[in-house]
Amino acid sequence: MRIHFIGIGGIGISGLAQYMHFKGHNISGSDISDTVITKKLRDLGIEVTVPHSGDAINSQDLVIHSAIIRPDNPEIVAAKAKGIKVLARREALLQILDTAKVYSVAGAHGKSTTTAILTAIMDGSAIIGAESKAFGSNVRYDELSDVLLFEADESDGSFINSNPHCAIVINAEPEHMEYYDYNYERFYDSYKTFIKSAPYRVLNAEDPFLATLIDDVEANWLYPSKDITNIDFVLVDDEPHTKFTLRDLGSFKVWGFGKHIALDAALAILAAKESMDIEVIREKLLTFKGIKKRFDIVGAEDGSVIIDDYGHHPTEIKATFESVKEYANLKGFDKITAIWQPHKYSRTIDNLDAFIKCFEGVQELIILPVWSAGEATREIDFKEKFKQYNLTMADTIKRANNTITIIKDKENLKTLDKGLIIGFGAGDITYQIRGTG
Repeated sequence: MRIHFIGIGGIGISGLAQYMHFKGHNISGSDISDTVITKKLRDLGIEVTVPHSGDAINSQDLVIHSAIIRPDNPEIVAAKAKGIKVLARREALLQILDTAKVYSVAGAHGKSTTTAILTAIMDGSAIIGAESKAFGSNVRYDELSDVLLFEADESDGSFINSNPHCAIVINAEPEHMEYYDYNYERFYDSYKTFIKSAPYRVLNAEDPFLATLIDDVEANWLYPSKDITNIDFVLVDDEPHTKFTLRDLGSFKVWGFGKHIALDAALAILAAKESMDIEVIREKLLTFKGIKKRFDIVGAEDGSVIIDDYGHHPTEIKATFESVKEYANLKGFDKITAIWQPHKYSRTIDNLDAFIKCFEGVQELIILPVWSAGEATREIDFKEKFKQYNLTMADTIKRANNTITIIKDKENLKTLDKGLIIGFGAGDITYQIRGTG
């Protein structure tokens, strides 16, 4: 089948495109600009056109588009004019995943990490919303297995169509509420539908919403506060690891720092335990090496470490920041500097109070301009709201070796080269802090 993906440069759509490419379909796609992802797709032999153009649509059998693509997109218009079937990603999932044994991981936070941990433990194909450092991609294809380890996305309701054999839910904190018209009943009903569609379920019993389902839903319910014990943070070959005990299953060790990492790993272990020996799980867990842009150590010298983190919601930032403090302590650093690029005006304003609190304990906070992700500009007085911090408002940062220069109005304000320096955000801060943008 010839399939064209509009918005193929997005991490989610690119994953589906690669998966279908490996399954033998003829894949093409388009996006508004070239990125690292589009380059990788071309290296696989997938034709990618930039920008969107009706000329990209010729004799395809199916056109699939991401949630943010508008109906007046020239490729959608051209496809419909030629009688080619057009599906949004959420609709296309029913067709793409229909024959797979899907382990579907959902939740507002932690789903990329949990899916990547599950990928380290279990054989099978995988589609993750981030790049696994173990195999250098967000997709792994195993033609000998019908198992698919899949990061399911609630942002456009598509997780409902992920055909789950096993539904794994880390948390159900309201997020992407604009898709649900800020209707909480509709949001939670989507989670209920997703969970009840799976014959096997692994759920966090201490999530406020999931806890309301305990009497009605049969599942392997994880109670983190009593099932996960003896949590300890250690350095193994100078790499961060979390040790913990899970129920009566013994001790486990997983890459990364934090109680949230232990929670993610515990859910993955319980999902894999349905079909695997626990000793094999314990050994394979050690092959997890983290995922790109999640507590991603991108620079290290004797006196400083630079970390890139995708955290763009206050819950994520707070959890990661707790891990940062543990890591800084073990490394003997007495200074932590956070560089934050807010992601979306709507998310920043909706969660402003929580954002103000989530950086508590940082010695210096640098705030970059909001990465709008296409939203209209809105006024936010960061200088006033975050005045409790040792605050610097900047335009951009520049990386050279293990030194970061802070820039405002094209002037170099200061350099950072001591202690732990961490960048938070889902925009282009990842390229700035890596010195590739």
